[in-house]
Amino acid sequence: MNPLLQDFNTPPFSKIKEENYKPAIKEAIEIAKKEINDIINNTEAPSFENTTVALDNTGEKLDKITSIFFNLNSAETNEEIQEIAKEISPRLSEFKNDMILNEALFKRVKAVYNQITNLSLTPEQEMLLEKQYKGFARNGANLDNDEKVELRKIDAALSKLSLQFGEHILAETNSFEMLLTNEGDVSGLPESAKEAAKMMATQRNKEGWLITLDYPSYIPFMTYADNRELRKKLAIAMGKKGFQKNEYNNEKIVLDIVNLRHKRSNLLGYKTHANFVLEERMAESPENVLTFLNELLEKAKPAAIREFNNLENYAKKLDSIEKLEKWDGSYYSEKLKKELFNLDQELLKPYFKLENVIEGVFAIAGKLFDLKFEEIDTIDKYHEDVKTYTVSDSKDNFISHFYADFHPRPGKRNGAWMTSYKSQQIKNEINERPQVSIVCNFTKPTDTKPSLLTFNEVTTLFHEFGHALHGMLANTTYNSLSGTSVSWDFVELPSQVLENWCYEKEALELFAKHYETGETIPMEYVEKIKESASFHEGMQTLRQLSFGLLDMQWHGTNPTNIKNVKDFEVAAFSDTQLYPDVSENCMSTAFSHIFQGGYSAGYYSYKWAEVLDADAFEYFKEEGIFNKKIAYKFKDNILSKGGTEKPMDLYKRFRGKKPNSDALLKRAGLIS
Repeated sequence: MNPLLQDFNTPPFSKIKEENYKPAIKEAIEIAKKEINDIINNTEAPSFENTTVALDNTGEKLDKITSIFFNLNSAETNEEIQEIAKEISPRLSEFKNDMILNEALFKRVKAVYNQITNLSLTPEQEMLLEKQYKGFARNGANLDNDEKVELRKIDAALSKLSLQFGEHILAETNSFEMLLTNEGDVSGLPESAKEAAKMMATQRNKEGWLITLDYPSYIPFMTYADNRELRKKLAIAMGKKGFQKNEYNNEKIVLDIVNLRHKRSNLLGYKTHANFVLEERMAESPENVLTFLNELLEKAKPAAIREFNNLENYAKKLDSIEKLEKWDGSYYSEKLKKELFNLDQELLKPYFKLENVIEGVFAIAGKLFDLKFEEIDTIDKYHEDVKTYTVSDSKDNFISHFYADFHPRPGKRNGAWMTSYKSQQIKNEINERPQVSIVCNFTKPTDTKPSLLTFNEVTTLFHEFGHALHGMLANTTYNSLSGTSVSWDFVELPSQVLENWCYEKEALELFAKHYETGETIPMEYVEKIKESASFHEGMQTLRQLSFGLLDMQWHGTNPTNIKNVKDFEVAAFSDTQLYPDVSENCMSTAFSHIFQGGYSAGYYSYKWAEVLDADAFEYFKEEGIFNKKIAYKFKDNILSKGGTEKPMDLYKRFRGKKPNSDALLKRAGLIS
C-alpha cells in the first residue's frame, strides 16, 4: 500500500519511500482530473457553490503529496529525489495548464464571474471568485489553441530550468571544502566556531578545521578570521557558485529563464514579466517599484558612501589595507562595531541558546496572541533534528501542528524559510487547522557547547516564526486564500514585524539568559544592541536595494539582446556598487530567490514590507509592545485574514491609516 495515497492527517514521513512519489502523484493527478470533470459535466447552471467552491476544493490529495515531496526536496533531498523532481515538475506544469487552458472549465468560471455583482457575496467570496477568474485569464485561458500549445511548452521548460538552477547551487555548496591544518589559519575565530569547524572535519574523517559554504561555517569565518587570503578564497568560492566552467554553470539557465518569462508575458499580453507579476501586487507596476526603490536609494546612498569611506579608512589605519574588498567588509565592520559600541557578538551568543530563544519566541506569541506550544513526539518527522509541537489557545482549542528544523545537513539547502504541509480552511463546517514548518540553518551543538545563536540568527528565527504565525493563525473559509496566500509584497509584513521584539528589553528579558549561569542579559548589552541596530544601515539598505534593482533589470526589461550575464549584472549594479567588482564572481547565477524561488520581479518586497513593519511596530510602541488590544487588531486584521481582502485595506483597518516610510527611515538612522 502506498502511504501517500492513504488517508493521513500529518505526513507519514517514516513510511514513505522514494519509489512511492511518482505513482502517488500520478494517481493524485487522475483524482484531480476527475474532480474537474465532475464540475464541467454538472448539468446545473454554473453557480458560486458548484463551480467556484468546487474548483477551490479540487486537488487536495495532490497538494498534500506535492507539499511533502517539494518540502523534502529542499530540506532532506538526495539524488533520487532530485531525479524524481525533474520528472514530475513538467507533469505538474502540464496538469496545471490542462486545468487553466480547459475551455469548458473556464466557460463555467467566467459565467459565475460575469454575475459577480448580482450574487450577494461576502468580501471573501468575491475575492475567491476574482482570484480564480484572474488565475485563468492571466495564465492563458483567453489564448487561441496555437498560443496555448506555446504556453505549455514555456511552462514545462521553466519548471525544469528552475529545478536545475537550484540543484546546481546545492551541488556547488556541497562540493566546496576548505581544510585548514595550521592553527594560525583559524586565528581570530571564536572558540565556538573553531570547535564547530573541528567537529565538521572529524565527521568527514579529516584532521584539522573544515570550513564550508554553509552559512553557520561561512559567516563566522568571514566575520572573524584574521587571514585575509583565506577570507578571499572563501568569499570567491561563495560568489562563483553557478559561475564556473563546469557542469553546474547557471549562466545559460539564467538567460533561458528570463527570456522564457519575457516570452510568456508577451504571449499573455504584458510588456514584461514584471508587468505581469506586479499587476496582482500591492505595488501594481514596475514604475511604482522603481520609484519606490530609487527614492530609498536617494536617501540611503549618501549614508552608505559615508559609512563605506569610514570603514575603508578604519581598515587602512588598522592594517594598512589600501583598498577595501568584499572579503574585508564583515571583518572590519565587526571590529569597528565592537570598538564603537563595545559590543562583541561573541559576548552575546551565550545569552542566545537555541532552546531558550525558541522558548522566548513562544512566550512572546503567548503574551501577544494567547498561544501555547507543547513539544510532542506523537507525530512523524522526516529527520531526527526536527522538533514537533502542538499549538493551542488559552481555551485549549487546537490551533496548529508546528515543525521546526534548525541545523544544516548535506541534503538541505542553505538559508531559512517557512512552509506548510496543510493550509487552514473551513470545510463541511469544520475548521481544519494547518500544519506549519520553519526550516533554518543554525550552528549545531558541539561536544562542549549547546547551539548558541548569533544575534542575526535570533532575528532570523523570529522572522521565520512570524511567517509561521501567519500560517498558524489563519482563519478563512477557503484554502487558496488562507495564511500566507497573500501578495508577495505583503507576505513579509508578519515576519519582519516580529523581528522588532528582538531589540526590546521587555522581550529579551523573557529568554536571553546565559546558558551556564542563567543570568539575564545585562541591560547595557540590550542598550548596545539597540544603539548598534542602525550601524551601517546605509550600506545594508544599499545592498538590499541593489538586489531589488537587479531583479527589476532582469524582469522589467526586454532581455532578448542580453548576451553576457556578468556584463548585464555589472551595469545593473552601477548605481549601488561600493566594493570593487570581483571578476570571478556573479550574483545572478546563484540568485535563488528570483531564479528558483517565487521572488522574480518581487525582491523589492523585502524593503516594501520593511516600510509596513516599521510603521506597524511604531503603533505597538505607542501603546506598549505587549498591548493585547493592538496585538489582537494585528491578529484579526492581518494574521487571520490571509488573502481574503486587498492588503492595503487590511493594513489600513489595523493601523487606521496608510503606511509611510518615515518610521523605517528613522529606525535606519537615515533621517532624524
